[in-house]
Amino acid sequence: MDNFNGDDLIKLATMPMPFGKYKGQLLIDLPETYVIWFYNQGLPKNELGRLLAQLYEIKVNGLEHLFEPLKNKNF
Repeated sequence: MDNFNGDDLIKLATMPMPFGKYKGQLLIDLPETYVIWFYNQGLPKNELGRLLAQLYEIKVNGLEHLFEPLKNKNF
């Protein structure tokens, strides 16, 4: 997870998916199967792609429970 910083944790817990089937759903709440599919298709070369790459690592390692304290917070 290159270029990972603390602000990314907050973004993953509070940023909604901007498009597609899961538009409006928090990134951390995206289904693991979708994140894996997106990762295998090729992620965009922007902030969203960087966050999704980090989310992929979090999901496949079963770490999403660590985000519960960050959800629904006003940062």
